[in-house]
Amino acid sequence: MSAGDSDESGVVPDPTWERVHDSAEFRELRGRLRRFVFPMAALFLAWYLLYVLLADYAHGFMSTKIAGNFTVGLLFGLLQFVSTFLITWLYVRYANKKLDPLAERIRGDIENPKEPA
Repeated sequence: MSAGDSDESGVVPDPTWERVHDSAEFRELRGRLRRFVFPMAALFLAWYLLYVLLADYAHGFMSTKIAGNFTVGLLFGLLQFVSTFLITWLYVRYANKKLDPLAERIRGDIENPKEPA
């Protein structure tokens, strides 16, 4: 396929994207993202599944009063929100430290390609 040819969808492939997609830096960026997202998603889903299972099968435990009408089930439910905000905060910190610098370097290489020597 030449540079001006389109694929089956009629879209002309961008050689810059193909070059970037195949680069070691982009693979590293995807790897860093996956190293955070997959374990965090698994942990959150396990935590949520625990909450759902306890709510369904441990009525006595979940209805245990902590203070007044505040129960263990309500505490677990509220902790779902806390964990969501915690994960967001952790992701922002991780992205600022590990993802954004590499993404900026890749963007810089795209916007200002190095001239061959």
